[in-house]
Amino acid sequence: MSRVRYDAYYTYDELTSLLREWANEHRSLFALETIGQSHEGREIWLATVTNTETGPHDEKPAFLLEANIHSVEVTGCTAALHLLERLVSAYGSDEKVTRALDTRTFYVIPRLNPDGAELALSERPRYVRSSVRKYPLPEREDGLQGEDVDGDGRILTMRLPDPNGNWKPHPDEPAVMVRREPDEEGGTYYRLLPEGTIQNYDGVTIQLPPPLESLDLNRNFPGEWGPEAEQRGSGPFPTSEPEIRAMVEAVLARPNICGHIAYHTFSGVHLRPYASDPDERFPTGDLRVYKQIGEVATKLTGYPAVSVFHDFAYDPKQSIRGSAHDFMYDQRGVFSWTTEFWSPQRQAGITDYKFIEWIRDHPPEDDLTLYRWQQEKLGGRGYAEWTPFEHPQLGPVELGGWDLFYAWYNAPFEQLESEVAPHTDLAIFHCLISPKLAVRSLDVEGVGEGVHRVQLVLENTGWLPTNVSEMALQRKAVRELEVELDLPDGARLLAGERLTKAGQLDGRVHKRSTLWWTTNDATTDRSKLEWVVEAPKGGTLGITARHQRAGTLRESAPLQ
Repeated sequence: MSRVRYDAYYTYDELTSLLREWANEHRSLFALETIGQSHEGREIWLATVTNTETGPHDEKPAFLLEANIHSVEVTGCTAALHLLERLVSAYGSDEKVTRALDTRTFYVIPRLNPDGAELALSERPRYVRSSVRKYPLPEREDGLQGEDVDGDGRILTMRLPDPNGNWKPHPDEPAVMVRREPDEEGGTYYRLLPEGTIQNYDGVTIQLPPPLESLDLNRNFPGEWGPEAEQRGSGPFPTSEPEIRAMVEAVLARPNICGHIAYHTFSGVHLRPYASDPDERFPTGDLRVYKQIGEVATKLTGYPAVSVFHDFAYDPKQSIRGSAHDFMYDQRGVFSWTTEFWSPQRQAGITDYKFIEWIRDHPPEDDLTLYRWQQEKLGGRGYAEWTPFEHPQLGPVELGGWDLFYAWYNAPFEQLESEVAPHTDLAIFHCLISPKLAVRSLDVEGVGEGVHRVQLVLENTGWLPTNVSEMALQRKAVRELEVELDLPDGARLLAGERLTKAGQLDGRVHKRSTLWWTTNDATTDRSKLEWVVEAPKGGTLGITARHQRAGTLRESAPLQ
């Protein structure tokens, strides 16, 4: 079968080709469809993976994984492909994979933003955060715009000598630039600028305007969306962007989705909602579940699991709004995460650091540690030595510094497969904890001439309740369990309802301790239904039990 490669990142055409090959090779397990088109007209692919011989995809509990919403974060796409390959290659030999595909469904969007990724992977890359659409202004503002000026396929840093510069070479390693001390004078200092060209340069002043394409697709979701004045890059209205509209419509068309992970980079962390509110906003039970899932996520991957609001905010006085995991949890009521792959700091032995705060300010010795790490582990490929370059506007400069795309925004090829592999186990775990409707018993008893009493006991065999979360009930995002009878010809119902609503069934999720006095094994995971049917001898009663998230069952009961 076709295999994932880990020595390069997939272009759009290569990605499309691989997905189509899997669809052809595994017809009973793998289906490929488009959920919409990007801003530039590329198809946004969604792969559906389940054993169709055990039932259709939309009649099983499902798990959604989406990746590469941000252009340069192509590690997420590779991680999604790792999951897809594992599912189709290990079915029949791996017990958990087999059980997952026999009883559940995976929906995988390996690249939600194909336009941005294609630009990031081009021969002459240019940094774009997310969408390639010009926003909020139609024309580029004056100032420096990042681009590959020397044509080497990288966007590095320009180093300019400047007596008023803020940076200086590290005394033990001149290639490493560290900050100048507040009271320091008399040394050799530099100004550091992104590699690029300057629009309308006056020969003196250099502005760093926002990129022409300033939309952030992960701020365009309906959940907690805020206008541009409150959330930069959010777009003119929720789902204004075709990529986000496509995903939201796909989610709404698949009410069987019980969980979700979004793949991003970087920091080596699992992020949970809320991004805009403290933990006090959660229903108490849901917060406990999030923490329990987070403990497993850390055990499987080594990544800590934290709150965006409490541990990953860019500014303590500003919240992040309109992201996928807030939409999926707060409006759809499913436990949703954002995984940020890859931590160079942790790889270099730097631990106990605060994610965002470290990027803003950290000890200069950490820079030296990271430089030496990339020399040893990446063969120096992560940090370009300073090389003279004749800039068309600035004159003599030096190009060098971190290759952020290679060593920071993504896991380097040397470690790409090992970095993403554990997350496939986490996705399978997250899928298997979903609710699962099952028939415990179905009994038919004759109670008179042509009269039958039918008793059906249903149960939820999953860890999560059929509603998945308390928030799903608050938002009315999930319907009750429904049981419907299909009476044979000539039959009539003497007792019971032809269509019965049977509420929600609990899971095992909150049964954690035998010492907690409210823990009990009451059968709240079961529902018993009874009917009395009068029917000609030899008929067959059809029974359909369906729940949006726990699945659909069809049974038949002979009426002897």
